[in-house]
Amino acid sequence: MTKLYGIKNCDTIKRARRWLEQNGIDYQFHDYRVDGLSPELLNILESKLGWDAMLNRRSTSWRQLSDSDRQNLDSDTAKALMLSQPTLIKRPVLEYNDRLIIGFSPELYRNLS
Repeated sequence: MTKLYGIKNCDTIKRARRWLEQNGIDYQFHDYRVDGLSPELLNILESKLGWDAMLNRRSTSWRQLSDSDRQNLDSDTAKALMLSQPTLIKRPVLEYNDRLIIGFSPELYRNLS
């Protein structure tokens, strides 16, 4: 089953969803705000992608963090931040054929199979 993780009002998520639908790819959408983000799910994503790749340092949420929260990050502190503020996770995360991919571009998605 193909899954797309993110937040439904994100423009990049909207583009990814539109692309999947236009290309006839069935998927399940997991909205972090509606469906939640459990520590178990975050650990699975982080184990395959790495916390550093997942952390969105360009987000408004990142810029609003205190300097102390942004410094000396490690896996545990980064995951705690992402659990408390899922908007800190780069979007979308696509689970396709046992692969996880962060981000969206038509070229990236075309090369999935």
